Amino acid sequence: MAAAFAANFLRFVLVALELAIIGRILLSWVEPRGRSSVAQFLVTLTEPVLAPVRRVLPATGGLDFAPFIIVILIGTIVRMLP
Repeated sequence: MAAAFAANFLRFVLVALELAIIGRILLSWVEPRGRSSVAQFLVTLTEPVLAPVRRVLPATGGLDFAPFIIVILIGTIVRMLP
């Protein structure tokens, strides 16, 4: 019972993080400067996850592949959970 709760809680947290990253991507197209409170909240929430991946990836000009990699990684982890 406790293992099922822990797996469901982890799944919930990961899906919420995935949605926050997707929201940040979509918001960057609408408001690229990120001055709104929603944009600042999403940056605060997702940057600790995205920053380490950005440091590892090579420079690709203006494209940021870190959110794409994290979303794929989160999706893989969620599908592997029991």
